[in-house]
Amino acid sequence: MRRCDWAQGELLVAYHDIEWGMPVHGEQALFERLSLEAFQAGLSWATILAKRPAFRQAFHGFDPEAIASYGERDLERLLADERIVRNRRKIKAVIANAAAVLELRGDGGLDRLIWSHKPARTLAPRSHAEIPTRTPGSAALAAELRARGFRFVGPTGCFALMEAIGLVDTHVLGCHRRGASGVHPPNTLSETGQRPG
Repeated sequence: MRRCDWAQGELLVAYHDIEWGMPVHGEQALFERLSLEAFQAGLSWATILAKRPAFRQAFHGFDPEAIASYGERDLERLLADERIVRNRRKIKAVIANAAAVLELRGDGGLDRLIWSHKPARTLAPRSHAEIPTRTPGSAALAAELRARGFRFVGPTGCFALMEAIGLVDTHVLGCHRRGASGVHPPNTLSETGQRPG
């Protein structure tokens, strides 16, 4: 059974086979993934994935209403929690982003904003080397999020988010999970063979 090259080790294989690239909807679920992508910057995804249960516990299940109300005591509590990534800038960004999520409710919500950036077509990579780390589409998503008050969101992190939540399908050709997101039929090339972003 072929998998994407990065799916090595029990944790990443399970994540690849069950979760990565499957469509994710809902404010809290998307906020969690956006937050974890921020924490992942400069680190391996395996590190973040291993710490995900602790992140969920420390951040009240990524409930944006709870996190938006965090004060200095919560910040210090998180900075002292050895189970998570203790980066002050990233933690403060998640708190600020929770408030931005609440603001978005009056304008369609986080789900609408993120999924409005779904491209019409996606690339059909033969290898991991053919997959970009950012696209014009991920840059546009990052720019809109920043304009809405989000922090620690960039084109690279947004592209990783788009891959993770099924907005684009970058499972390589021949991978048994290709096409599972419903982005396109399994193992088919786009008209141009290029990712439109």
